[in-house]
Amino acid sequence: MKEPYPSIVAIIPARYASTRFPGKSLVKIYGKTLIQHTYENANRCLLLDELVVATDDERIYDHVKEFGGHVVMTPETCPTGSDRLAYVVQNDPRLQQAEVIVNVQGDEPCVDPQVLTMLVEALRSDPAAVMSTVVVKLEEEEAFSTSHVKCVLDLRGNVLYFSRALIPGGKEGEYREGTTYYKHVGVYAYRPEFLLEYTKLPITPLQMAEDLEQLKVLEHGYKIKGVVANSISIGVDTPEDIKRAEKELCRQSSFL
Repeated sequence: MKEPYPSIVAIIPARYASTRFPGKSLVKIYGKTLIQHTYENANRCLLLDELVVATDDERIYDHVKEFGGHVVMTPETCPTGSDRLAYVVQNDPRLQQAEVIVNVQGDEPCVDPQVLTMLVEALRSDPAAVMSTVVVKLEEEEAFSTSHVKCVLDLRGNVLYFSRALIPGGKEGEYREGTTYYKHVGVYAYRPEFLLEYTKLPITPLQMAEDLEQLKVLEHGYKIKGVVANSISIGVDTPEDIKRAEKELCRQSSFL
C-alpha cells in the first residue's frame, strides 16, 4: 500500500553557530537539551502528521537521533531558518504534497501546542492567504524596544504591517492606554508551494528599512493571516534566558 502524504508537517530549524549563544540547541534545561524540549513540546500538537528537525550540525543531528526524533541534514549555506525549511521541502517530494508546513523555532521550547493548532487552522480558513503567523498583546514596557517587533492587523485578521517602531503611533507617537498593540511572535505556517517561492523573492525596500524579512511577503502583494494568541512563547536567545525558560517549563509541567 502506498504511504499517504503527511498533511500537516512541522519543521524545527536548528543550527549550532548562534551569534549570541553558540551551541544553545544542546544546552541542558532540567536534564534535557533545548532542542529536545522544543521537539517534545511541538509533538504535543495533535494536528501534526510529521515533525522533523532540520540542522547543519552533526552534533545536533546525532543528538536528535539519540532521543528518537526525526532529523535531516541541511547545508551550512542556508542563510535563514526559512531557507532551511525550503531545502527540506524541496528535497522531499512527500512534503511538497502537504497542506501546511509549520516553522517552529528551535530556541522556543515553550510554545503552546494550541497556538500551533490555531496557526494551521487560520491558514486553512483563508485560501487567499499564503502564510499565517502569531501575535500577542504588547506590554507597555516593550513599546519602544526595537527588539520587540510590532504588528498591525486589519478587521479580518490579515497582517497590514510589521515594524520595530510602535504602531499605531498616533499623532504624539506615544503609548496610549486603551489602544490595542500587538507584538509579533516568529512562528509561521506556510503553504508548501509558497515556502519554496518565498525564499526566492527579491529583497524589498521596507524589508531592508526595518530589517524584517517577513515584510517582503507583504511588499510582493501576498496575504499573511494573523493569529492573536493569549500565551507567549519564551525564546532562548542568550544564556540569561535559560532561567526564564526553566520557570515556564516548570509551570507547564504542573498542568500536564
